[in-house]
Amino acid sequence: MKNTHKILLIVLVILNIMVLLGQIIPQAAPPFANTVNIIFLIASLIYFISLLVKKK
Repeated sequence: MKNTHKILLIVLVILNIMVLLGQIIPQAAPPFANTVNIIFLIASLIYFISLLVKKK
């Protein structure tokens, strides 16, 4: 289970870097940047909620 969390965190960090670069250099953002932003926000929300639920 620990490897799953590590892989998920790596994916979230990569998506976060893509979102950040799209905000810093918008003209260099790929055409799918909006989709990446939405996926990152939803994935982060699900991950954080799952962490909160497990802490109980």
